[in-house]
Amino acid sequence: MGYQAADNRYENMKYRRTGKSGLLLPEISLGLWHNFGDKDSKSTQKAILRRAFDLGVTHFDLANNYGPSAGSAEKNFGVHLARDFAAYRDELIISTKAGYNMWAGPYGEWGSRKYLLSSLDQSLQRMGLDYVDIFYSHRYDPNTPLEETMGALATAVHSGKALYAGVSNYDAQQTSAAKKILESKGVPLLINQPRYSMFDRTAEASLFDTLGLEGIGSIVFSPLAQGLLTNRYLSGSVPKNSRAAKNHFLKPTEISAEYLEHAKALNEIAAGRGQSLSQLALSWVLRQPTVTSALIGASSVKQLEQNLATLSSPKLSLEELKLIEPHAIHGLVLKR
Repeated sequence: MGYQAADNRYENMKYRRTGKSGLLLPEISLGLWHNFGDKDSKSTQKAILRRAFDLGVTHFDLANNYGPSAGSAEKNFGVHLARDFAAYRDELIISTKAGYNMWAGPYGEWGSRKYLLSSLDQSLQRMGLDYVDIFYSHRYDPNTPLEETMGALATAVHSGKALYAGVSNYDAQQTSAAKKILESKGVPLLINQPRYSMFDRTAEASLFDTLGLEGIGSIVFSPLAQGLLTNRYLSGSVPKNSRAAKNHFLKPTEISAEYLEHAKALNEIAAGRGQSLSQLALSWVLRQPTVTSALIGASSVKQLEQNLATLSSPKLSLEELKLIEPHAIHGLVLKR
């Protein structure tokens, strides 16, 4: 018997409006940056996607180069989509991005019109879709006129291959400029996807204020600091199957004495709330009024369920935020 979504899938998930748009996103969304590549278990992928949707997660976030190998996350997601979620397409928000290196030669990365629109066509083919809900410029290109990059996003929307336009890794000034150009072409800038966690607070400097003023939503990635804001490394050792051990964007050297001091203190605060460290970290990023959604990855159904349980926790009090503040250390995680 094929997959049938749970009848009560919308009963417990909380949704937030994306800026001044009409689009609602779940407070926690599922990213396929890791765990959906060629070498990852397809049965685990299927179980995670099914359980996420059953729990009200309607947004699945991808990019052209997610894997490894590059493109394999989209290809695998397309298989699961066709087998399990085709009947639910209108209940899903599916996003993809282009900006980082994807193929050889001068047209396979950055922000040219050639690259962005070619990449979008490839992404749609891999996933077996006629359109994505959100198409992002994955990073600002200092060597391509922003008018060209935003013009490509506008073309994607006007052609019906994307419903909304977004940017990722754009700072406040770049975001404002992008919004102005898109609006001149009749396309609103829906959302920005920045890195944000207790250990990387760059977005607080000016980006969140700008997003609030401009009416743009945000979905933050790496809210658990690549796993540093979980219980995996609190002993000071690196588990064999952890991200740090596999060298996936997290180095064993980052399990430092300074890190352990702050992570253990945060873990105690979390325990006092009846939460895990990861749940506290998610509650903390979701306290921001301009954050529409927090983007998490998952390597198992159990991990997914534990993180989604964050949404049943009470909001952080002012006293708890004061306790957290000395340990939410910007710059503790190396820039990548």
